[in-house]
Amino acid sequence: MSEYNIGAKLKSLRLSKKLTLQAVAKETGFSPALISQIENNNVSPPIATLSKIAKFFDVKIGMFFAESEEECKFEIVRKSERKEIPRVISPAGTSHGYSYESLSFRKQSKKMEPFILTLNDTVSEYTTYSHEGEKFLYILKGTAEIWLDEERITLEEGDSIYFDSTMKHRFLSKNGSEVKILSVVTQ
Repeated sequence: MSEYNIGAKLKSLRLSKKLTLQAVAKETGFSPALISQIENNNVSPPIATLSKIAKFFDVKIGMFFAESEEECKFEIVRKSERKEIPRVISPAGTSHGYSYESLSFRKQSKKMEPFILTLNDTVSEYTTYSHEGEKFLYILKGTAEIWLDEERITLEEGDSIYFDSTMKHRFLSKNGSEVKILSVVTQ
């Protein structure tokens, strides 16, 4: 995560608005401790968390993954250039069971954020997420279990799903094997 320097970007946003950790926490629904851990790069926040923070600050989620302030009309990201956030860890120190790679981190003014999610960790915590926007998932490899509100849906390689991200959701490996998912998120 330090490659993106998400923590410094969040802290810069917060300080530019002259807000305390407590004020940001209150408005986003997260604890001051979590905001501090993100700012100090001690926690890799899930996309849903970054999405809520971006919405609060009225910025695109891509701002957290951008390398520079330069705007470009198109972007090519070679496979070797992808930037991976190794494991998403909860404030309690447990694994959320996935990692993700940004497929677009230079172009800032975009309406969607593409990622490759990799599900492969055993999880001990089954937190669900919700945030503004919509989400599209395409299973590239493996079998995934998708939780949408109270439904449990199995998706296999080649299957896709499009849903409103305000639904509580969670993605897990169905059988513990590695799952690769193309995920496109809008705010």
